[in-house]
Amino acid sequence: MDPIEQALKRFAGGRFEQQLQKLRQEVMADRRIQDFMKDHPEVGAEALEVGLNELYQYKEQWKNCDNCPGLEACPNLMQGYQPKLEVQRGYINMSYHACPLKRKDDERKRHASFMKSLYLPKEMLSVTFDDFKEDHPSRINAFAKALEFCSSVDPGQNGHGLYIHGPFGVGKTFLVSAIANELADQEIETMLVYTPDFLRELKAGISDGSYQEKLDNVKRAPVLILDDIGAETMTPWVRDEVLGALLQFRMMEKLPTVFTSNFDLEELELHLATTQRGGTEKIDQLKAKRIMERIQYLNLPLSMEGDNKRKA
Repeated sequence: MDPIEQALKRFAGGRFEQQLQKLRQEVMADRRIQDFMKDHPEVGAEALEVGLNELYQYKEQWKNCDNCPGLEACPNLMQGYQPKLEVQRGYINMSYHACPLKRKDDERKRHASFMKSLYLPKEMLSVTFDDFKEDHPSRINAFAKALEFCSSVDPGQNGHGLYIHGPFGVGKTFLVSAIANELADQEIETMLVYTPDFLRELKAGISDGSYQEKLDNVKRAPVLILDDIGAETMTPWVRDEVLGALLQFRMMEKLPTVFTSNFDLEELELHLATTQRGGTEKIDQLKAKRIMERIQYLNLPLSMEGDNKRKA
């Protein structure tokens, strides 16, 4: 049943025509419809009568928009869309376009599609460079180099990345989250991964058969951010089968990787060489050096110092 008939159904008996005329007058008294008619004097009486239902829908749906209850509760025929009147071949036609809330929501979803996060707090997904407080020389330098990285990144053509290191709470994760958001604005897909949890998930994937798929999803990311590398428990499997394979693939494919760590490069090398077996055997030292060569060859080291923001 057409909406205008639904409106008239409440009127009974022989008063139908009288009420139809009243409804017609209400429709034509609508400010937006009056503006439309002024802009389209070519619309005749017949077209108005044929298009009365469209005009009624137009008026009612704009009433919903004027009293917008929010996108999720939008009562319009097409949720999140506003009606627009047009004249086609002398007759009134109604089309729809996304409302500001719908456009904003679509933009948010489009943005989110370019930034994937594993095991990081949700609040980090909204961090931008505008939120970054430059209150220490090393932080100012890291901020500038991060912006330079975002402006020059070219997955598949340029595999250069960043190695951001410093003590707890100086804003390393904050900075790489801003990088991920900036790249999402550029429609460059980025994966932001908290390394210790990712490695634990991979280990669990061995038993359920999901290991290779999980590793492939991360290693093939156009831009990969490995947050807090060095915080994991080091084993030969983690170093050789996961980190070594992942970094080798990304180096060969020229896919940029950004790291954050509490360790500087020398400390990370020692961490990679020191496994649960205890000590640092020569073979462990050689394998650690091999990984470090890949990191040092492609990644600019950036030191971040300053106060612990988590205690502020």
